[in-house]
Amino acid sequence: MLLDTPIESLPATSSVTIHRFKALGINTYFDLLNYFPFRYEDYSLITPIARIQEGEVMTVKGMIVQSKNEITKRGFRLQKITIQDESARLTLTWINQPYLVHVLKEGISIYVAGEVVRFAGKISIQPNEWELAKEETIHTNRIVPVYSEIRGLSSKTIREKVFHVISHLKNTAEPHDQMPGEVVKFNNIASLHEAYIGVHFPKSKALLAESRSRLSFDELLGLHLYSQMTRREWQLKKATHRLLLDKNKELLITKFIKELPFELTEDQKTSISEIKQDLIKTHPMNRFLQGDVGSGKTVVAAIAAYISFLCGFQTLIMAPTEILAMQHYETILKLFKSLPLKIAIQTGSKKSMKGKNDSFDIIIGTQALLTSSLAFQRVGLVVIDEQHRFGVAQRSLLKEKGKEPHLLTMTATPIPRTLALTLYGDLDLSTITQMPLGRLPIKTFLVPLVKRAAAYAWIEKKVNEEHIQVFIICPLIEESESETLQTVKAAKKEYEHLKNIVFKGLNVSLLHGKLKPKEKELIMKEFSVGKTDILVSTSVVEVGIDIPNATIMIIEGAERFGLAQLHQLRGRIGRGKLQSYCYLFSEIQDEGKLKRLHFFTGTNNGVKLAEYDLGQRGAGNIFGTKQHGYLKLKIASLSDMELMRQAKNAALYILEKYPHLYSISSMQKQIEEVKIANN
Repeated sequence: MLLDTPIESLPATSSVTIHRFKALGINTYFDLLNYFPFRYEDYSLITPIARIQEGEVMTVKGMIVQSKNEITKRGFRLQKITIQDESARLTLTWINQPYLVHVLKEGISIYVAGEVVRFAGKISIQPNEWELAKEETIHTNRIVPVYSEIRGLSSKTIREKVFHVISHLKNTAEPHDQMPGEVVKFNNIASLHEAYIGVHFPKSKALLAESRSRLSFDELLGLHLYSQMTRREWQLKKATHRLLLDKNKELLITKFIKELPFELTEDQKTSISEIKQDLIKTHPMNRFLQGDVGSGKTVVAAIAAYISFLCGFQTLIMAPTEILAMQHYETILKLFKSLPLKIAIQTGSKKSMKGKNDSFDIIIGTQALLTSSLAFQRVGLVVIDEQHRFGVAQRSLLKEKGKEPHLLTMTATPIPRTLALTLYGDLDLSTITQMPLGRLPIKTFLVPLVKRAAAYAWIEKKVNEEHIQVFIICPLIEESESETLQTVKAAKKEYEHLKNIVFKGLNVSLLHGKLKPKEKELIMKEFSVGKTDILVSTSVVEVGIDIPNATIMIIEGAERFGLAQLHQLRGRIGRGKLQSYCYLFSEIQDEGKLKRLHFFTGTNNGVKLAEYDLGQRGAGNIFGTKQHGYLKLKIASLSDMELMRQAKNAALYILEKYPHLYSISSMQKQIEEVKIANN
C-alpha cells in the first residue's frame, strides 16, 4: 500500500531531513498527507509584466534575457535576473544566492511569485517563490499550500515531498473510503481520495473548500464516535452505590436548602433535580454542570455531596489549583457549619489525611487526591471542577478511587451550548444561566491612556471613603525581553509603581504563581479579611477567589486576554450587594482588538462572549489553554457548528446501523487520535 510506505523511501531526501520529518511525527506517507497546510497562497493568476501593481502579491511568467552577479559597495553579492514577456521586461534581485546565476540561465522560462515592490527606484517583484516553467508546477502558477515549518525543514521542502506522494496517489484508490456511501451522499461530501489531493494541491478554491470540509468532517466524526462510544460504555457500567433517598432524607435536604442564607435560582433547582434523578440510577451519573462565574455551582455540588453523606457515602472534590481548592473548602465549611459532616482538605501544602480515610465525609483537594497512598472505601460521588484543565488520565485516576462512583464535572468557562454538547457528548448537560438574586451587573469600561490618572484618583477615593477593595491584574510576572512596557505591564514592576507612587497611602500586596503556597495563602487571607486594599496579581486569580468586598478590578494589557478569560477575571468581583466596576487598561491602537474590548464592555453574558470569541479567534481562546484534548484538531474547526451537527448525526447513524465500522480502518484511526489527544 502506497500510504504505508516509510518516510525513508522519499527520493532525494537526506537522512537529516528524514529525522526532521520524524520529529514532527511523520513516519509514513500517510502521516505526511495528514500534515495539512495552515494557509494557502493564490499564485494561480498570471499577470503581464506591464500590469503589475506595487503592494500587490502577483505571479508573472517570462523568459530570462540576462543573468548576472553584482557586488555592492558593502560587499553584498546581488543576483540580477531580467525576464521579459510580450508586454515588458522586469529585473528581479536576490541577495547572496550566487548559485542562482548558474541555474537561471538566459533562454529559460520561469514563473516568479511575490510582492510587487519598488527597488532602487524601479518597480520589481520580491520573489517569494520561483520555478522553472513546466507542465505542472509546484510552487507557483497555482494555489500553493504553505506548511508550518521547523528549523531546517522549510515549507518548500515539505511541499515538494507532499507533491511526490500526491503524484503517485492519483494513480491509486488510496486511501480507501470506509464511510458508508449513503453518509457521503447525504452530507454531500467529497471522496476521501479526492479530498487528500485537493487539500494539498487544489485546482480551485471551490475544490479546496470541498476537500477541507471532507477531512474536517472525518475528524469531527472521530470525535463524536469516541464521545458516543464512551457514553454507551459508561451506561453499561454498574454504579458502585445507588444513592436512594427515603422520605426522611428528602426532608433533610429540603430543610438544608430552606436554611441557606440565600434563595436558590430556578436553574440551580433544576440542576439539583437532574442530579438527584441520576444518583438513583443503576449506572453511574456522568453529568456536566456548566455555569457562569458566580452563578452558584459550588452550592449545587455541595447539595449533591450532602445527598451522598445522607446515604452513607463520601464525596471527593478535585480542583486544578490550591487557591480554588481552598476556596471550595472554606465555602463548604460555611455551608455545613451546623451539620455533623467531617470535611478535609488535601493539597500540596495542606494535608488532612493519610492512608485509609473513612472518617471524612467530604474531601476537597488538588491532584494530591490522586496519590497512591490515599485509599477511600466508600466513595459515592466524585466532583471535578474546571475539568478541561485535567487530562483524561487524571480524571480516570480520581474515578478509580471510588471504583464506579457517580461523577459530576463542573466549569465556570462559558461554552456555547452546541459546542458543549460536542465536546462533552458523553456527558449529560446541566446549565446555570441565572445569577443569584440581588447581584448587580458589573459596569465595564475601556479606559484610554489619557484617563488613567483620573481612574486611579477615583479608585483611591472609593477605597478611602467606602472601604472597598481592588484587584489589579497584569498579564506577565516579569518584563519580557521581547515586549516593552508600552504593551505589557509586568506585575512586579507595576506593583512597585502602584505601591510607592500611585497608591502610597493604601495597603498594596502582590500575588503571582511563582510564590510558595504558604505565601499565597497568607496574601489571600489578608485580602479576604480586609487588611489589604489593593491586590496586584497575574491571572492566577482567574478562578477560585470570592471576596464580596472587592468591587473594583483593573485589567492591564486587556487586549492580551481572550474574552472568556477576561470574563473569568471580571467574575472575581460583583459577588456582593454593592455596585462593581471593571476597568480595561490598554495602550493599543489596533481597531480589531479595540472592537473586541468594546464588545466585552457591552455584555456580562459569558456565553455571548464565548460565541464571539469562538467566531473571531477559535476555541483555544474559550478555554485559554491548548491542553484540552479536543482542541488538538489538525484541520477541523470547532467554530463550524453546521459541520459539527452533520458529523454528530452521522456518528449516531453509523453506530446504530453499522456498529462494527467504528473498529476498523480509517474510522478507528480517527477515534484513536481523539483518545491519544485526550491523554
